[in-house]
Amino acid sequence: MDYLQLDFKDFKVRRSKLFVGICAVALLFAIATPLAAQTTPAPTQAPGLNISLNGLGAEQDLGVAIQIVFLMTLLTLAPSILVMMTSFTRIIIVLGFVRNAVGVPAAPSNQIIIGIALFLTIFVMSPILDRINNDALQPYLNDQITSTQALDSASEHIKDFMLSQTRQSDIEFFLGLSGMGPTSVQNLPLRIVIPSFVMSELRTAFQMGFLVFLPFVMIDFLVATTLMSMGMMMMPPVIVSLPFKILLFVIVDGWYLVIKSLTQSFTL
Repeated sequence: MDYLQLDFKDFKVRRSKLFVGICAVALLFAIATPLAAQTTPAPTQAPGLNISLNGLGAEQDLGVAIQIVFLMTLLTLAPSILVMMTSFTRIIIVLGFVRNAVGVPAAPSNQIIIGIALFLTIFVMSPILDRINNDALQPYLNDQITSTQALDSASEHIKDFMLSQTRQSDIEFFLGLSGMGPTSVQNLPLRIVIPSFVMSELRTAFQMGFLVFLPFVMIDFLVATTLMSMGMMMMPPVIVSLPFKILLFVIVDGWYLVIKSLTQSFTL
C-alpha cells in the first residue's frame, strides 16, 4: 500500500515536469517565429529569360515562324525563279538550238549544256547580284532594315533587269489581259513583269536560234542538191553534211561566237 502511494506521487511529479517542459517549448517557439520572419528575407522572384530576335528598340520584323515558312517556299520555288526571272531561259534555248543545228543532239550532253547555261547566267546576272547584296542582303544582316524591306529592295533590282529586256508590246499585252490599263513602269507589279519578260525572252531566243540554224540548213541544202545531181538518192544527206557542219563550226569558232552574242544581247 505504501509502495503504491509512493509510485503515485512520482507519477504526479513527472507529469508536472512534462507539462512545464511543454509550456517552455511552446513559449520559445512563439518567441522565435516572429524573429525568424523578421530576419529571413522574402523570397524574390526568379529572373525570367526573354529571347528576342529584334533587340531593344529595334523595328518589329516578321515572326520567326513566318520567316521560316517564307524561306522554305523560296527554296521550293528557286528553280522556277532561276528559269523565269534571269537570263537562263534565253541562254539554254539558244544553246539547245546550236546543238541541234550542228546535228549532234547528244554532244554536248544535257548536263554540260545546263552547266554552261547556269554559269553564263551567274556571269550575266553578277551586276544585279552585287546590287542586291549591297542594298538588301548586307543591310538586313546588319539589322539595318527588316526582311520585308530587304525583299522589296531585291525585287526592285530584279524587276529593273527584267524590264530592260522586255518589249513594250509584251507589257501592254499583259496589262490589257489584266484589265489594269495604262500603268507607269515604277508601278508595274511582278505578276505583269514576269510573264512579259518570259514572252520576250522566248521570242528573242527563237530569233537567235533561227540565225544559228540558217548556215547549217544551207549546208544541208547544198549537200542534198549535190547528192540528187549525182543520182545518190539512197544516200542520206545528213550523213554527208554532218562532217561539213562540224568543220564549219570549228573553223569559225562557233562556241566563242555563240557565247559572245549571248552575253552581249543582254542590256544591264
